[in-house]
Amino acid sequence: MSDQQLIFLQRKSTQNRCLSCGTSENINNRKYCSIRCRQNLRQRLNARNGLFQALNTRWAAFYFSEKMIYLDICTGGYKDIYHFSYKRLAGQRPSDDFGKLTNELAREWWAEEKRSKRKYLASNHVLSLAVKSTAETSVRPKVLKAYTVQEASLSCLGMKKKDLESADLKKIIKNCYRRQAKIHHPDLGGVAVTFRKINKAYRELLQWADNPRFSKRKGFTDKWFYDGENDKWVQPIPVKK
Repeated sequence: MSDQQLIFLQRKSTQNRCLSCGTSENINNRKYCSIRCRQNLRQRLNARNGLFQALNTRWAAFYFSEKMIYLDICTGGYKDIYHFSYKRLAGQRPSDDFGKLTNELAREWWAEEKRSKRKYLASNHVLSLAVKSTAETSVRPKVLKAYTVQEASLSCLGMKKKDLESADLKKIIKNCYRRQAKIHHPDLGGVAVTFRKINKAYRELLQWADNPRFSKRKGFTDKWFYDGENDKWVQPIPVKK
């Protein structure tokens, strides 16, 4: 098997699993089984930022399959990507295995730094333990456009993000509002608090339709992304639905 085939297989993350603990129970289309689980992974990732700084990391990505976890690191001039892999331990969460992998890499770095008294040699030694490939466009983080609309507003009217791209957006908003009003209007037996939320969502979405706003984020849709410039981890960017 060639290095490129190996790398391709490494990138195949397990679908429909929590990106922190790996469970598939009640996950549906969500990225995490709970907010606490997502926070736990972020804490584990942030706790290892010192290693990425030592390696002069421009960006990194963390992901996993049922049997392996993977860490991609891009350094220097964005020309090469270093692929690390680690066999998952039975009964351990991917976030725990990530900690073990990065601890091993950190021990390698410190041992070489102690021997050579040169930090750049320690970094080169750690990177030499990885499978190296060219930073193809297909494996680089992407800059994706994200809607600034609140998820709660869409949910209140029973809309999806893909509706925001429609040329008939205002018509869709009004039709969805009328549909919800027939169900939740207090005069028709609905709850006043719920109807006020629907009204608020309706006004917000109409304002957005008049002045669409977007934010830009760099990252991946299926992997945690380490932004070396800002020294922080960014969770996977949601795919538009």
